[in-house]
Amino acid sequence: MHTQEALMPTPTPTLSSQDTHLPTSTILVVDDNAQNVELMQAYLESLNCTVHVAVDGIDALEKVAKVNPDLILLDIMMPRMSGFEVCRRLK
Repeated sequence: MHTQEALMPTPTPTLSSQDTHLPTSTILVVDDNAQNVELMQAYLESLNCTVHVAVDGIDALEKVAKVNPDLILLDIMMPRMSGFEVCRRLK
């Protein structure tokens, strides 16, 4: 027989921006879908990250050269240049 305590879900711990290493990070979000960009940008900015946006692969390569991001969140299927090609060129 289960006790009431065993049926209660365990609370998920929440992280503040002080608990992560992201606040000093520069992140490049690369996506041609404006809704995806808006969602990622809002979340990352809530963690006090510096966020830059590129709308395609060519734009991404230009932004990488200018801002040297710590992390790139890269879509694969984009116009002008795919995410795969961006990876090849950055490698």
